[in-house]
Amino acid sequence: MKSPDIITEKRNQRWAWLWLSYSGFLFIKPILEPSRFAWIGTLIVFAIFVVIFAVYINDRNDDRPIRYWLIGAIFLLGLATFPWNGGGSTLFVYAAAFLPFVIESTPKVLSFFFVESLFVVAEGYVFNTPGHLLYVGWPNVFIAIFLLVLIGAGNIFFAEQRRAECKLRLAQQENVALAAVAERERIARDLHDVLGHTLSVIVLKAELAGRLLQLDPERAAQEIADVEKTARTALSEVREAIGGYRSQGLTAEMEQARKTLQSAGVVLSCESPIPQLNAAEETVLCLAVREAITNIVRHAQAAHCRMAFTTSDDGFYTLLITDDGGRANLQEGNGLRGMRERVQSLGGRLSITADPGVTLRIELPPSSTSRAVEGSLATL
Repeated sequence: MKSPDIITEKRNQRWAWLWLSYSGFLFIKPILEPSRFAWIGTLIVFAIFVVIFAVYINDRNDDRPIRYWLIGAIFLLGLATFPWNGGGSTLFVYAAAFLPFVIESTPKVLSFFFVESLFVVAEGYVFNTPGHLLYVGWPNVFIAIFLLVLIGAGNIFFAEQRRAECKLRLAQQENVALAAVAERERIARDLHDVLGHTLSVIVLKAELAGRLLQLDPERAAQEIADVEKTARTALSEVREAIGGYRSQGLTAEMEQARKTLQSAGVVLSCESPIPQLNAAEETVLCLAVREAITNIVRHAQAAHCRMAFTTSDDGFYTLLITDDGGRANLQEGNGLRGMRERVQSLGGRLSITADPGVTLRIELPPSSTSRAVEGSLATL
């Protein structure tokens, strides 16, 4: 990831122009030692620097090669100015201050500081004749090196902090995006489970009411009332699925399963007590029971359904749902796929076998929740 450049961020542009005030040190020389050459030269240097500075802070394309050239131009402008105007050392500082925001590697930045310092020292050796127009005193050399290293090193820390903040911000944005995708997938799974089950019940009861309309009008009216009740329940569950599924408990789900299977002429038996589960486990098992019952009603042509809660040898808590239907070929649709994803999200396992009926096996790992008995459906 490219490092963030605080100087070119739009929200910091106005403040960045205030940094231009440090270039005022260029005018100390012509003010203290006024001359035509000093003033004209300083104004030309200042104008060139302002243009470079403006191009730099208005760069929107995050084009690093251009920024390298701009920083290099500032440093070269400083080298051209320093021998006749000690305030030119300010340009060295600008170059050192910008570098950490363009180069992410701290060793590389420090090596550039070292090279810059060598050039400044070289000018001190070359232009070392007191009284000459082009004269660089050693005090000016040491001050220039001290400032470029001090401010540059400070900006290394600041740039690293900005990079960390940028990475955190990007990670947060990515998490939000992933959460949105996960939420869409959850809603899709829940809507499938909710509507797939309830619509199957509605169709089943509507068909039954149609057959009973002439034979037993009172029973037909009861079935139609159940259709209305189921439809209202489905509407409520869809709203819950959109806002986040809220399970009403495995006991209630098993009772609803009994009624649904009874309407389809299937007898449900439960051979063991329902355990006490945490909220996540109970929600997964509720939706699994709902999907399994829907598939039995739709496809199994079964007469009996058996549910059992057991504990496997490796400590996994197991729910077995078996029917005596005649399905031979099983294809995993959206419902089973969603069920498998939910089980796996808890570290569990799901398997389906058909011999001769269908057996759905859901295994959940041991949790901190005690496996006390909550109730029994032996009387169902």
